[in-house]
Amino acid sequence: MPGCCGCWEVLRPPRYKRLVDSIFPANPQDGLVKNNMDKLIFYAMTTSEKLDRIGMYLEQKLSRSISRHRIGFVFVAMDALDQLLVACHAHSLNLFVESFLKMVQKLLECEEPELQILATQSFIKFANIEEDTPSYHRRYDFFVSKFSAMSHNNNRDETIRAKFRGAGLLGLQGVVRKTVSDDLQVNIWDPVHMDKIVPSLLYNMHTPEFMSVNLESPRDEEHPTYIAEMVFRDLVCRASYGNVKSVLQPVLRHIDNHGLWVPNDFAVKCFKIIMYSVQQQYGYLVIQMLMSHLDTHTNSDPGIKASIIEVLYESVLISAGGSIGPSVLDVFNTLLRHLKTSVDNKSSDSKKRAMEEKFEEAIISTIGEFANNLPDYQKIEIMMFIMGKFPQFGQNDEMGSSVDNYLQTMLLKTLLKVATKYKTVIMNNAFPPEFLQPLLRISLLEEPGLRVVVQEILHTLLDRHDNAKKLRNVCIPKDVVAELDLTVEKVPRQDSLFMKKNGIQFYWHILENLQMESNRVANFEAIYCTMCLISIEMGGDDILVELIRLALDIQQTTLESSLPSTHKCCNHAIVAAYLNLVAHITNMSPLVQYLSDLVEVRKKEASHLLPEFAFNRANRPTRDEEADYPQNDKVEDRWLLDQTTLQEILTDCGHDASRLSSPLALRPHSSMGAVIHDTVRRDSAMASSISDLGSINIELDSLENSPLLARKKVEEITVESLKKMLAEDPSQKREEEAKKRQEIFETFQNAPFEEIIARAEAKSNHFHEKLYEILEMTPPESPDHAKGNQNAVPVFEMQFPSLYVY
Repeated sequence: MPGCCGCWEVLRPPRYKRLVDSIFPANPQDGLVKNNMDKLIFYAMTTSEKLDRIGMYLEQKLSRSISRHRIGFVFVAMDALDQLLVACHAHSLNLFVESFLKMVQKLLECEEPELQILATQSFIKFANIEEDTPSYHRRYDFFVSKFSAMSHNNNRDETIRAKFRGAGLLGLQGVVRKTVSDDLQVNIWDPVHMDKIVPSLLYNMHTPEFMSVNLESPRDEEHPTYIAEMVFRDLVCRASYGNVKSVLQPVLRHIDNHGLWVPNDFAVKCFKIIMYSVQQQYGYLVIQMLMSHLDTHTNSDPGIKASIIEVLYESVLISAGGSIGPSVLDVFNTLLRHLKTSVDNKSSDSKKRAMEEKFEEAIISTIGEFANNLPDYQKIEIMMFIMGKFPQFGQNDEMGSSVDNYLQTMLLKTLLKVATKYKTVIMNNAFPPEFLQPLLRISLLEEPGLRVVVQEILHTLLDRHDNAKKLRNVCIPKDVVAELDLTVEKVPRQDSLFMKKNGIQFYWHILENLQMESNRVANFEAIYCTMCLISIEMGGDDILVELIRLALDIQQTTLESSLPSTHKCCNHAIVAAYLNLVAHITNMSPLVQYLSDLVEVRKKEASHLLPEFAFNRANRPTRDEEADYPQNDKVEDRWLLDQTTLQEILTDCGHDASRLSSPLALRPHSSMGAVIHDTVRRDSAMASSISDLGSINIELDSLENSPLLARKKVEEITVESLKKMLAEDPSQKREEEAKKRQEIFETFQNAPFEEIIARAEAKSNHFHEKLYEILEMTPPESPDHAKGNQNAVPVFEMQFPSLYVY
């Protein structure tokens, strides 16, 4: 009947249900029916508004299959869901996804391992799908917790445990991948999620397989350890500027909680992965996090701090130029603060002290590596910054104050480490006054070992041609340049000007260093190397005379000093070796021959003045040489450098040797030595001293023109002198005066500061002599005259005529 047929048509299931039912086979082992699955996919794509109902119906069938333990049909249903997800990208896919996630959640809540793994695999396929429309209400809290729990699975069966952990790790990666690119979804970088994800990854990475990676041997990519490493790299790579710290904080907390700093192999490897994976422009954030974490361990065991510093060092090596970030000085200040804290809190326990020393050495190496990533101008600034940390450059500005030598040693080692990273091009840039003067000051510290380190810093900055290592031993070869394989090039004009301006500071501190009784062989050798490097790198023809004057000054100062005989022998040997090098690098054959003859004389008569004798490592003569060692300090003139002979040689070679007769610098024990010392230490003192010199000259000129001294000049005037005055040409006299003024101007412009002071002192002494002579010529005042003067009106009360009042 027509009416009955219409009734049955109404009771017929909808088309989408019939299509879904048709994909399930009679035997679940056969899998879904492929032809019917194609029909279902075509129907879902053409009528996308039915997609959500298809998902809900599949969810119902899946739930029934789970409750009835029909595992085969569960696999068929999940296979159908996966294919629908991949094929359909309709705007209504969000509603279908909700049904899909509910089914995945139900499977994950099952106790059967294969269903949990199946659910994870389906979720991973879903995570790889790029959705066209955002989702505002989807949450993944359950999946983060469940996948993290799977990552910690401890099933006794190793195979099942590996499958569970691998599935959980890949599930975590799927959650991150699905949420990290969509700002409208849940923020996966929140601590509540990162505190589960990151420890799960690190837990699986901390295995013997991870720590003993052999690049040559093949590795099982499906092993949880390597899956965790892959997911960890992917997580760090996806972190943006604001999210890097969200990843690093759980890492540091995990290492702290599980005591993985000592030994720090795992920590080093983790941070290497982080530094290689993080975006390059954010590398400095990792460094800052490690520095901040080091601050939290200020009072921790030295071993832990040393391990953190080693991790920091390895991270800086990888980060290269991006390790510093915007706050350069803050990084160095933090490291230096920890260095000082470690030095101040030295432990009496030998074992703990060994760890503290390891920590301090690690800080120094890390500072050096940080500096290596800076431009050269900033390296000089960092060295000046380190210099400011020395105790004697604070409020207590006296040399030799009671400070901790160990702290100074650590700071000097740090300074040396930074200096090794600097490549000197122009000396004026390498030695700004703010850096050169403090550096030379600390070269006069009482501790011999510290002075050696200062000289090594000078070697590093002066040596541009790798000559320092060839000049460590004091010797007098016949051909210095060839035998020592020295690299000698023409001195740039900028360096010659620098040496003219600042050379006296180097010379004076060299003289002072050589007069210290605490010197050892290493000190003498280091000073000799410094002298040679100055001559090679900045010893042009313009300062040749000053270099020779330095040798003569060292010789004369040594003769006048009360140093031990061993020190005097070292000084004389240094002078001979140094001048021999100067002669060879300047190609002055007469000077080379003169020194060769002098060395021969010393070999015959005074072998103790040669390096072979003076520089034995014990800094004292051996038993065989005891007979040759002088029993007194008498030194024959023929064993020494002769100033007159050197002047003749320089003159014959075309050099102006007039300045060779005057000392290069005043003797350290003289009163003016303190003036020079103070002048070198302070820039402002130099300007004030020059103004004092000018005032002295003015006073002398005014005194010479005074009537008191004019009487003597008038008495000496004769007829012959008047004739001579009349015969003189006024223009010639003006030329002579102009020439004299030019000489005075050039003297103040080019002469060393100490020479100007010496001349001013001589004029001052002449002034005092004349003053004493005048006072002696003045008759003593009679008592009556003195009594009469008592009633005289004081000068300040005299009434001057209006003519004299301004």
